[in-house]
Amino acid sequence: MGLRHKIGMTAAVIGLIGLMGLILLGSNGYLDYTRLVKKKDRMVAENRETEAQNRGLGRKILRLRDDPEYIEHVAREELGMVEPDEVIYKFHD
Repeated sequence: MGLRHKIGMTAAVIGLIGLMGLILLGSNGYLDYTRLVKKKDRMVAENRETEAQNRGLGRKILRLRDDPEYIEHVAREELGMVEPDEVIYKFHD
């Protein structure tokens, strides 16, 4: 093996190591890619949760529009409302 061949091989190896460094650590490299994949997965999971919450709120809206018993339940539980002829007793420990 001649000196030129050794220099050429050394340059090629250094070039490949540099290229691998860019692929792994560079902007838009493998590490950025894996970080973005994880971020996307988190966002997809958050979107699924939000969609489930939206479906639940949609059902609640429909019940509030159409279900008098549910409206009464919400008025009593969440708003503390009572009917005119009811008496509330509160006991202290």
